[in-house]
Amino acid sequence: MAVVKKKKKLASRTTELVDSGPEPSYDNIVTGYEKFEYPYPFLLDHGGILPKFDIAYETWGTLNERKDNAILIHTGLSASSHAKSHTKNTKPGWWEDFIGPGAHIDTNKFFVICTNVIGGCYGSTGPSSIDPADGERYATRFPIVTIFDMVRAQFKLLDYLGIDKLHASVGSSMGGMQSIAAAKLFPDRVKRLVSISACSRSHPYSIALRHTQRQVLMADPNWHKGFYYKGIPPHVGMKLAREIATISYRSGPEWELRFGRKRANENQSPALCPDFLIETYLDHQGERFCLQYDPNSLLYISKAMDMFDMSSSVISKLQKQREQNLPKVEEILKRMSQIGSDDRSRMMAETCRSVFGHQSALEGRKEESAEENEEDEKKRRLTTLSSDPATRDLIDGMKGIRMPTLVLGVQSDILFPVWQQKEIAECLRASGNKQVTYYELDAMFGHDTFLIDRVSVGGAIKGHLELLEEKK
Repeated sequence: MAVVKKKKKLASRTTELVDSGPEPSYDNIVTGYEKFEYPYPFLLDHGGILPKFDIAYETWGTLNERKDNAILIHTGLSASSHAKSHTKNTKPGWWEDFIGPGAHIDTNKFFVICTNVIGGCYGSTGPSSIDPADGERYATRFPIVTIFDMVRAQFKLLDYLGIDKLHASVGSSMGGMQSIAAAKLFPDRVKRLVSISACSRSHPYSIALRHTQRQVLMADPNWHKGFYYKGIPPHVGMKLAREIATISYRSGPEWELRFGRKRANENQSPALCPDFLIETYLDHQGERFCLQYDPNSLLYISKAMDMFDMSSSVISKLQKQREQNLPKVEEILKRMSQIGSDDRSRMMAETCRSVFGHQSALEGRKEESAEENEEDEKKRRLTTLSSDPATRDLIDGMKGIRMPTLVLGVQSDILFPVWQQKEIAECLRASGNKQVTYYELDAMFGHDTFLIDRVSVGGAIKGHLELLEEKK
């Protein structure tokens, strides 16, 4: 009985602790979003294919007659399309105070769209979705996706909405990668670019952190190579993976002030279970997240972040792979035109499988592309000097992104240190963009600052979206 009371007291103290500090609002969103279905084969960068896909999205504000006031908000790794509350879902969104009438992203002026990315688990097609070919969940048969794939899918949604050109592409963290990718892939369809706490290419430290999370998750015996949907999910692995991630999302100075060396129960002797307040905080964050997010989506989306690289050689290689696989898509469409079937969804999936073969994300395969030359290898290896081949390669990859651009970094961010945002700004300028604004924030909330600091982050966004318009 005494043990139960102690556990209840600890849980109560943990909840109080979480409530006492600024925390982003994430939730398992199961209602309130719209769904766009793309009913055709969708080719992915690394040779995979989806016979069709869905994108969950939510909107705020009104699209004007010219359809030129739309802002696309790109999400971070674990966020849903629910960036702001509305009548169909009144729960606070993950960017609740940034969006709304008169807010930093003003819905009196702009039509705001936010999607759940493909590979996700909040309404968009991902590993937990049903494979039309056999009625079973994809699991790790789901093909590898890239940041560029996510953006191409989002622009299919924009086509459906009749939006030819965005007023702005706005994103933070992984969303900041997407906003840059959108400006590169569709430069004539993006009027302004905002990238916050992101990078133009993933670097070893962040890759290592995400790799560790994936390894911890996949080591859970309940993961079963991703096929856990009919059994017990990998709860422990997911919880520990999130605890590792949380350490990289916040900062030491904030936790020093917020937790210090305080213990959950000063009158209790030390134990190996969560004891210090920082331990109970991490325990709570991990427990909460593993009940809200699909483990396989974490694996796929974090891998997409690792692979992100705006370097010209990388983009060229992906483009060559796409060109080599396009005839397969044409073959699928040709076969489907000759098939009369009521169950076209299943037939499309089976045809995709017969043309592309069975897919598995657990094993790599040789990609059909031109062999890499020695110069490309050098470009990838050298990364230290501003004049080195790797940086030149990155500058070449950023060419064509000429729209007004806002880049924000946070000094206390350890996941995406400010030098990575400086790299974005400097490479854009070197590539010919003469409208780059770079701000560096002195906030103590680390990587999560973009979710918390309404005044600095929100003010910079509002200025970029509105004041530049007034100057014209």
